[in-house]
Amino acid sequence: MRGRTGRNSSRALGLIVGSSVVLAGCSALSDGAAEPATTLTVFAAASLGDSFEELADGFEQENPGVEVEYNVAGSSSLAEQILAGAPADVFASADEPNMDTVVAAGENSGEPKPFATNVLTLVTPADTRADAPDIASLEDAAAEGVKLVVCAPQVPCGRAALDVAADAGVELSPVSEEASVTDVLGKVASGEADAGLVYVTDALSAGGGAGETAGGTVNAIELENADSAVNTYPITVLDAAAENGPEHPELAQRFVDYVLSEDGQSVLEADGFGAP
Repeated sequence: MRGRTGRNSSRALGLIVGSSVVLAGCSALSDGAAEPATTLTVFAAASLGDSFEELADGFEQENPGVEVEYNVAGSSSLAEQILAGAPADVFASADEPNMDTVVAAGENSGEPKPFATNVLTLVTPADTRADAPDIASLEDAAAEGVKLVVCAPQVPCGRAALDVAADAGVELSPVSEEASVTDVLGKVASGEADAGLVYVTDALSAGGGAGETAGGTVNAIELENADSAVNTYPITVLDAAAENGPEHPELAQRFVDYVLSEDGQSVLEADGFGAP
Protein backbone atom coordinates (compact mmCIF):
# COMPACT_ATOMS: atom_id res chain seq x y z
CA MET A 1 0.00 0.00 0.00
CA ARG A 2 1.30 3.40 -0.86
CA GLY A 3 1.90 5.80 1.96
CA ARG A 4 0.03 9.06 2.32
CA THR A 5 1.36 11.99 0.35
CA GLY A 6 1.07 15.72 0.46
CA ARG A 7 -1.52 15.43 -2.25
CA ASN A 8 -3.68 13.31 0.01
CA SER A 9 -3.54 15.83 2.84
CA SER A 10 -4.46 18.62 0.46
CA ARG A 11 -7.47 16.65 -0.66
CA ALA A 12 -8.71 15.73 2.80
CA LEU A 13 -11.64 18.00 3.49
CA GLY A 14 -12.34 17.54 7.22
CA LEU A 15 -15.70 19.22 7.75
CA ILE A 16 -16.98 20.07 4.32
CA VAL A 17 -18.30 23.55 3.71
CA GLY A 18 -19.90 24.53 0.44
CA SER A 19 -21.23 22.58 -2.50
CA SER A 20 -20.07 19.06 -3.24
CA VAL A 21 -19.88 19.98 -6.87
CA VAL A 22 -17.98 23.19 -7.56
CA LEU A 23 -16.47 24.82 -10.57
CA ALA A 24 -12.74 25.33 -10.21
CA GLY A 25 -12.06 28.98 -10.82
CA CYS A 26 -14.21 31.62 -12.44
CA SER A 27 -15.50 31.89 -15.98
CA ALA A 28 -12.88 32.09 -18.64
CA LEU A 29 -11.46 35.59 -18.94
CA SER A 30 -9.81 34.89 -22.25
CA ASP A 31 -10.31 32.60 -25.19
CA GLY A 32 -7.28 30.56 -24.10
CA ALA A 33 -8.48 29.86 -20.55
CA ALA A 34 -8.72 26.22 -19.49
CA GLU A 35 -12.09 24.58 -19.02
CA PRO A 36 -13.21 24.58 -15.37
CA ALA A 37 -12.82 21.29 -13.52
CA THR A 38 -15.68 19.47 -11.81
CA THR A 39 -15.01 18.35 -8.24
CA LEU A 40 -16.39 15.06 -6.94
CA THR A 41 -16.57 14.80 -3.13
CA VAL A 42 -16.10 11.34 -1.64
CA PHE A 43 -16.59 10.50 2.04
CA ALA A 44 -14.38 7.46 2.77
CA ALA A 45 -13.70 5.43 5.92
CA ALA A 46 -10.32 6.06 7.54
CA SER A 47 -9.01 2.63 6.56
CA LEU A 48 -9.59 3.48 2.89
CA GLY A 49 -7.45 6.63 2.81
CA ASP A 50 -4.39 5.31 0.99
CA SER A 51 -6.36 3.10 -1.40
CA PHE A 52 -8.79 5.84 -2.36
CA GLU A 53 -5.94 8.19 -3.17
CA GLU A 54 -4.78 5.70 -5.78
CA LEU A 55 -8.34 5.08 -6.97
CA ALA A 56 -8.86 8.82 -7.34
CA ASP A 57 -5.73 9.08 -9.48
CA GLY A 58 -6.98 6.35 -11.80
CA PHE A 59 -10.48 7.81 -12.00
CA GLU A 60 -9.16 11.26 -12.86
CA GLN A 61 -7.01 9.81 -15.64
CA GLU A 62 -10.07 8.15 -17.15
CA ASN A 63 -12.21 11.27 -16.68
CA PRO A 64 -10.31 14.40 -17.78
CA GLY A 65 -11.61 17.58 -16.19
CA VAL A 66 -12.69 15.82 -12.99
CA GLU A 67 -10.99 16.27 -9.63
CA VAL A 68 -11.75 13.91 -6.74
CA GLU A 69 -11.59 15.29 -3.23
CA TYR A 70 -12.25 13.14 -0.20
CA ASN A 71 -13.07 13.43 3.46
CA VAL A 72 -11.38 10.56 5.33
CA ALA A 73 -12.62 9.82 8.87
CA GLY A 74 -14.29 7.17 11.01
CA SER A 75 -17.41 5.79 9.34
CA SER A 76 -19.68 6.82 12.22
CA SER A 77 -18.37 10.39 12.03
CA LEU A 78 -18.92 10.49 8.27
CA ALA A 79 -22.48 9.19 8.66
CA GLU A 80 -23.17 11.90 11.25
CA GLN A 81 -21.81 14.57 8.91
CA ILE A 82 -24.00 13.34 6.05
CA LEU A 83 -27.11 13.32 8.24
CA ALA A 84 -26.22 16.84 9.42
CA GLY A 85 -26.28 18.06 5.83
CA ALA A 86 -22.62 18.00 4.84
CA PRO A 87 -22.51 17.93 1.03
CA ALA A 88 -20.98 14.78 -0.43
CA ASP A 89 -21.42 12.74 -3.58
CA VAL A 90 -20.26 9.26 -2.57
CA PHE A 91 -20.07 7.48 0.80
CA ALA A 92 -17.79 4.47 1.34
CA SER A 93 -18.24 2.95 4.80
CA ALA A 94 -16.11 0.41 6.65
CA ASP A 95 -19.20 -1.45 7.77
CA GLU A 96 -22.85 -2.00 6.97
CA PRO A 97 -24.45 -0.55 10.16
CA ASN A 98 -23.21 2.99 9.43
CA MET A 99 -24.32 2.67 5.82
CA ASP A 100 -27.71 1.46 7.06
CA THR A 101 -27.98 4.65 9.14
CA VAL A 102 -27.50 6.78 6.02
CA VAL A 103 -29.92 4.65 3.99
CA ALA A 104 -32.59 4.76 6.72
CA ALA A 105 -32.42 8.56 6.64
CA GLY A 106 -33.03 8.53 2.88
CA GLU A 107 -29.66 10.12 2.11
CA ASN A 108 -28.58 7.64 -0.54
CA SER A 109 -29.48 7.20 -4.19
CA GLY A 110 -29.58 3.61 -5.34
CA GLU A 111 -28.67 0.42 -3.53
CA PRO A 112 -25.31 0.38 -1.66
CA LYS A 113 -22.84 -2.06 -3.20
CA PRO A 114 -20.28 -4.12 -1.23
CA PHE A 115 -16.80 -3.55 -2.64
CA ALA A 116 -14.30 -4.94 -0.10
CA THR A 117 -13.84 -6.81 3.17
CA ASN A 118 -11.34 -6.43 6.00
CA VAL A 119 -10.32 -8.17 9.22
CA LEU A 120 -8.41 -7.15 12.31
CA THR A 121 -4.86 -7.87 13.37
CA LEU A 122 -2.92 -7.11 16.54
CA VAL A 123 -0.08 -4.61 16.25
CA THR A 124 2.79 -3.67 18.56
CA PRO A 125 5.46 -0.97 18.14
CA ALA A 126 8.34 -1.95 15.87
CA ASP A 127 10.72 -0.13 18.20
CA THR A 128 9.94 -1.57 21.61
CA ARG A 129 11.32 -0.20 24.84
CA ALA A 130 13.41 -2.42 27.12
CA ASP A 131 10.59 -2.90 29.63
CA ALA A 132 7.85 -3.47 27.04
CA PRO A 133 5.53 -6.42 27.76
CA ASP A 134 5.95 -9.57 25.69
CA ILE A 135 2.90 -9.70 23.43
CA ALA A 136 2.26 -12.58 21.07
CA SER A 137 -1.52 -13.01 21.26
CA LEU A 138 -4.80 -11.26 22.04
CA GLU A 139 -4.65 -12.76 25.52
CA ASP A 140 -1.27 -11.13 26.08
CA ALA A 141 -2.60 -7.77 24.88
CA ALA A 142 -5.50 -7.99 27.33
CA ALA A 143 -3.25 -8.76 30.31
CA GLU A 144 -3.03 -6.43 33.28
CA GLY A 145 -0.53 -3.63 32.85
CA VAL A 146 -0.58 -3.71 29.04
CA LYS A 147 -1.49 -0.41 27.38
CA LEU A 148 -4.00 -1.63 24.81
CA VAL A 149 -5.70 0.80 22.42
CA VAL A 150 -8.80 0.00 20.35
CA CYS A 151 -11.41 1.85 18.34
CA ALA A 152 -14.52 3.16 20.08
CA PRO A 153 -17.51 0.76 19.99
CA GLN A 154 -19.51 2.94 17.59
CA VAL A 155 -16.68 2.78 15.04
CA PRO A 156 -16.56 -0.30 12.74
CA CYS A 157 -13.12 -1.38 13.95
CA GLY A 158 -14.34 -1.03 17.54
CA ARG A 159 -17.31 -3.30 16.97
CA ALA A 160 -15.03 -5.80 15.26
CA ALA A 161 -12.63 -5.69 18.23
CA LEU A 162 -15.46 -6.52 20.62
CA ASP A 163 -16.62 -9.38 18.39
CA VAL A 164 -13.12 -10.86 18.07
CA ALA A 165 -12.57 -10.62 21.82
CA ALA A 166 -15.94 -12.20 22.60
CA ASP A 167 -15.26 -15.05 20.19
CA ALA A 168 -11.89 -15.68 21.85
CA GLY A 169 -13.34 -15.43 25.35
CA VAL A 170 -11.05 -12.50 26.16
CA GLU A 171 -12.10 -9.40 28.09
CA LEU A 172 -10.44 -6.26 26.78
CA SER A 173 -9.42 -3.42 29.10
CA PRO A 174 -8.17 -0.69 26.76
CA VAL A 175 -6.50 2.42 28.10
CA SER A 176 -8.22 4.43 25.36
CA GLU A 177 -10.86 4.08 22.67
CA GLU A 178 -10.15 6.03 19.50
CA ALA A 179 -12.39 7.65 16.89
CA SER A 180 -10.71 5.91 13.94
CA VAL A 181 -8.42 3.01 13.15
CA THR A 182 -5.70 5.39 12.01
CA ASP A 183 -5.70 6.96 15.48
CA VAL A 184 -5.15 3.52 17.02
CA LEU A 185 -2.33 2.82 14.59
CA GLY A 186 -0.71 6.16 15.35
CA LYS A 187 -0.63 5.55 19.10
CA VAL A 188 0.97 2.14 18.64
CA ALA A 189 3.48 3.31 16.04
CA SER A 190 4.59 6.16 18.31
CA GLY A 191 5.05 3.83 21.27
CA GLU A 192 2.34 5.55 23.27
CA ALA A 193 0.53 2.19 23.43
CA ASP A 194 1.90 -1.32 23.85
CA ALA A 195 -0.62 -2.88 21.47
CA GLY A 196 -3.64 -2.09 19.35
CA LEU A 197 -6.28 -3.76 17.21
CA VAL A 198 -6.32 -2.41 13.65
CA TYR A 199 -7.28 -3.65 10.22
CA VAL A 200 -4.82 -5.83 8.33
CA THR A 201 -4.71 -3.16 5.63
CA ASP A 202 -3.63 -0.48 8.10
CA ALA A 203 -0.89 -2.71 9.48
CA LEU A 204 0.37 -3.26 5.94
CA SER A 205 0.33 0.47 5.24
CA ALA A 206 2.64 0.94 8.24
CA GLY A 207 5.01 -1.73 6.96
CA GLY A 208 3.82 -4.35 9.40
CA GLY A 209 3.49 -7.71 7.71
CA ALA A 210 2.88 -10.61 10.07
CA GLY A 211 6.00 -11.06 12.15
CA GLU A 212 7.86 -8.40 10.17
CA THR A 213 9.21 -5.09 11.43
CA ALA A 214 11.93 -4.20 8.92
CA GLY A 215 11.23 -0.76 7.52
CA GLY A 216 7.90 -0.49 9.32
CA THR A 217 6.57 1.29 12.37
CA VAL A 218 4.56 -1.64 13.74
CA ASN A 219 4.78 -5.38 14.05
CA ALA A 220 1.62 -7.29 13.08
CA ILE A 221 0.51 -10.39 14.98
CA GLU A 222 -2.14 -12.44 13.19
CA LEU A 223 -5.28 -13.21 15.16
CA GLU A 224 -6.27 -16.87 15.00
CA ASN A 225 -9.96 -15.97 15.00
CA ALA A 226 -9.79 -12.88 12.78
CA ASP A 227 -12.46 -14.36 10.50
CA SER A 228 -14.98 -14.19 13.35
CA ALA A 229 -15.38 -10.47 12.62
CA VAL A 230 -15.22 -9.73 8.90
CA ASN A 231 -16.21 -6.17 8.02
CA THR A 232 -17.95 -5.67 4.68
CA TYR A 233 -17.40 -2.27 3.05
CA PRO A 234 -20.39 -0.82 1.10
CA ILE A 235 -20.36 2.20 -1.21
CA THR A 236 -23.23 4.34 -2.50
CA VAL A 237 -24.07 7.49 -4.41
CA LEU A 238 -25.61 10.03 -2.05
CA ASP A 239 -28.91 11.75 -2.73
CA ALA A 240 -27.25 15.17 -2.34
CA ALA A 241 -25.60 14.53 -5.68
CA ALA A 242 -28.95 14.57 -7.49
CA GLU A 243 -29.62 18.11 -6.28
CA ASN A 244 -26.71 19.52 -8.27
CA GLY A 245 -27.87 18.85 -11.78
CA PRO A 246 -28.48 15.85 -14.04
CA GLU A 247 -24.83 15.23 -14.96
CA HIS A 248 -23.50 14.94 -11.43
CA PRO A 249 -25.24 11.75 -10.21
CA GLU A 250 -23.96 10.01 -13.33
CA LEU A 251 -20.41 11.12 -12.50
CA ALA A 252 -20.76 9.89 -8.93
CA GLN A 253 -22.08 6.57 -10.23
CA ARG A 254 -19.11 6.32 -12.58
CA PHE A 255 -16.80 6.61 -9.56
CA VAL A 256 -18.70 3.83 -7.76
CA ASP A 257 -18.50 1.70 -10.89
CA TYR A 258 -14.75 2.36 -11.09
CA VAL A 259 -14.26 1.15 -7.51
CA LEU A 260 -16.19 -2.01 -8.41
CA SER A 261 -14.31 -2.50 -11.68
CA GLU A 262 -11.39 -4.85 -12.27
CA ASP A 263 -8.95 -1.94 -12.02
CA GLY A 264 -10.48 -0.69 -8.79
CA GLN A 265 -10.57 -4.14 -7.23
CA SER A 266 -6.93 -4.71 -8.18
CA VAL A 267 -5.92 -1.62 -6.19
CA LEU A 268 -7.87 -2.78 -3.15
CA GLU A 269 -6.53 -6.33 -3.37
CA ALA A 270 -2.95 -5.05 -3.57
CA ASP A 271 -3.58 -3.05 -0.41
CA GLY A 272 -4.72 -6.13 1.51
CA PHE A 273 -8.50 -5.89 1.25
CA GLY A 274 -10.53 -9.03 0.70
CA ALA A 275 -13.09 -9.53 -2.04
CA PRO A 276 -16.65 -8.37 -1.28
